Amino acid sequence: MTIYEKQSFEQALCRYNLQNRRKRIRILQVNMGKRCNQGCQHCHVESGPKRSENMKKATVDRLLELLSRERKIHTVDITGGAPELNPYFRNLVTVIRGMGKEVIDRCNLTVLFEKGQEDTAEFLAGKQVRIVASMPCYLKDNVDRQRGSGVFEKSIAALKMLNSLGYGRKGSGLMLNLAYNPVEAHLPPEQTALEMDYKMHLKTEYGVEFNQLFTITNMPITRYARMLERDGKINAYMQLLMDNFNPRAAAGKMCNELLSVSWEGRLYDCDFNQVLDIPLNRQPCTLWDIERFDDIESGIAVGDHCFGCTAGAGSSCSGALI
Repeated sequence: MTIYEKQSFEQALCRYNLQNRRKRIRILQVNMGKRCNQGCQHCHVESGPKRSENMKKATVDRLLELLSRERKIHTVDITGGAPELNPYFRNLVTVIRGMGKEVIDRCNLTVLFEKGQEDTAEFLAGKQVRIVASMPCYLKDNVDRQRGSGVFEKSIAALKMLNSLGYGRKGSGLMLNLAYNPVEAHLPPEQTALEMDYKMHLKTEYGVEFNQLFTITNMPITRYARMLERDGKINAYMQLLMDNFNPRAAAGKMCNELLSVSWEGRLYDCDFNQVLDIPLNRQPCTLWDIERFDDIESGIAVGDHCFGCTAGAGSSCSGALI
């Protein structure tokens, strides 16, 4: 039986007369590869210690070449896997910062204790990279259940190290944001209230400070979808997302201003389409097929997984949309 009992995502957009076209590309999200020191159960990229996929130098060079021609893109959001494990990560960051663009590092925190990463935190601080750190809960048991035994303690140690460098401290200019995603199959709670809980608990219990909390909805695809199917919850979860479709969130969905680049140099409307291999306008396109990012057509390829970004307060790489 189909899990889509009401309407497709395209029908939901049409119902509210919402256009589905990219306004402009302001943010470039770059996936450096699937290699990671963790194997989280919610990871839609399905990254882990046994994955070897990594962006190659030729792809990094082509990406930098195109970025050097681009003024409208103000932020490069680097993700993975654990992007820091890619051998060209630091060169990519250094050159982009030299262009005057902001760089975001999607850091899982524990990677900072991996061999060869001993000075990564200092490197990020020196380049004034904004860090978005994975922290699905402020309670040890919940984090370890989702991300693996011992991850919580390492994450706290990493946050303390980042604080010692100025990250999350008022007036330092070094931004440290945390990313929350539900442990169970439900929508995230209200972002502002949860942020207050996080800040109070982490400060009181561990002396940890950070700037902002991002609440992110778990996407019903790949690894997380299989977990839902195993537990018999996939139908109910998809219905929850569809029942909570919010046209205000849909109007501000992140793909309106974002473009995603895979570790192979393929182009997508978002990180989720990348994982599902839904290319731009349903036609394969790579960094070598364009001369400028402005060459890319404005249509956005969508699917029913997009209900995950538009349910409730909405969800994006920068947290709630409304």
